[in-house]
Amino acid sequence: MPDLLAGFSVSLQVTAFSLLVGIPFGLLLALGVMVRNKALRALSLFLVEVGRGAPALVLLQFIYFGLPGLNFTIESFAAAIIALAWNTGAYTSEIMRASLLSIPQGQREASEALCFTRIDELRFILLPQSLRVALPALLGFSILIFQGTSLCFAIALPELVSSAYEIGSTTFRYFPALLCAGALYACVSIPAALFVSHVERRAGLYAQR
Repeated sequence: MPDLLAGFSVSLQVTAFSLLVGIPFGLLLALGVMVRNKALRALSLFLVEVGRGAPALVLLQFIYFGLPGLNFTIESFAAAIIALAWNTGAYTSEIMRASLLSIPQGQREASEALCFTRIDELRFILLPQSLRVALPALLGFSILIFQGTSLCFAIALPELVSSAYEIGSTTFRYFPALLCAGALYACVSIPAALFVSHVERRAGLYAQR
């Protein structure tokens, strides 16, 4: 169990850093897709489509094994964060873009009438409301990213699944090791899923008001 808990800690750290980087990155991509500048919009669309279209395992292996071919070596922990943050940003960009577009046009017109700058409009009007709309979906996706950290065993990161496999290969008792690893995932995922359901209900009640 101490070895599993050490891997569990690594999984939580990768999840936290990936979300801290990926969600703001997703907001920037959402804004980039919505701008009028064609070059910036094309770049944002490229990053979104690659991040969504390529499996997370492919992104992990590309960054960890592919970039050294360009004389750019990254440690497994940093590679995991970059890959999962890219994947997070690509998916959450669509969530953020949809939530931004859900704000009534009248509020945008009101901000123009009050001579708000684009930054102030985004900061004081659009973001507070859009984040409230996007929050349940972002929380649900965060659970998927936590579960997706199990793919990091492919790049030799000592996370939970890697720890379970190492214990199994040493003791030849794969079943109890993987069962304990699954229980640790469930200890986070199930309460988090219940919390997301609660947030969705509260958001639904707020929308009805």
